[in-house]
Amino acid sequence: MTALLELSETRAGYGAGPDILHDVSLTIEAGKSYCIIGPNGAGKSTLLKLVCGILKPREGRVMVRGESVGGLRPDQLLARGVCYVPQERTVFPTMTVRENLSMGAYSVDDKDVVEQRLGRVLELFPILDERRSQIAGTLSGGEQQMVTLGRALMVDPSLMMIDEPSLGLAPTVADQIFDTIRRLGETDITVLLVEQNAQRGLESVDWGIVLDLGKKKFEGPAEGILDDPRIRELYLGAKVVSRESEG
Repeated sequence: MTALLELSETRAGYGAGPDILHDVSLTIEAGKSYCIIGPNGAGKSTLLKLVCGILKPREGRVMVRGESVGGLRPDQLLARGVCYVPQERTVFPTMTVRENLSMGAYSVDDKDVVEQRLGRVLELFPILDERRSQIAGTLSGGEQQMVTLGRALMVDPSLMMIDEPSLGLAPTVADQIFDTIRRLGETDITVLLVEQNAQRGLESVDWGIVLDLGKKKFEGPAEGILDDPRIRELYLGAKVVSRESEG
């Protein structure tokens, strides 16, 4: 079976600067959810930018469904179902929630399809259904993050890459975002998440990937990473609660 996404010994960086990613190889299977963790500067966000076409590989290959896509623009990758949700919660501040969400399907001519997708998004985010006539710029940070995620879902992506969705959010609001990501992982959408809150990110997905200094150090089932004392000590920090103490 062909993987949805494959990186083969890829190197990437910014401008004339040094490599940020060093010979990274990954296989992302369709229908599974993944979380990339690691310290600041590990190359996590750089990897997402490489996959979505913002950066080009200096070496190696990026493949989507067996097709080499390393030279494609972000819009060309979006047409292939690769959707990137950056850290910044960017909404159209003077437009309503409904209008913001509809912008995600701007290239879809069939109004019935747009309405079907909108219905699914509003079902996933009930608070946005309540706020659909509200001006997006007046929403809270958490609600704006939901709009950003919902607008990406309007593209009907195969691969949804989400960069630091809980950044700057209150813990209770972040809980709602992680719950949504967990539910996305139960759909046919493949999720590739980058999250600084490593424990919460791993708890929301099937598979974990550890990056450090631009290299893949480890990958495996998310639950196994959470239970590995070596990984906890090196990458998850003192805030991680052990499984035994939770029980």
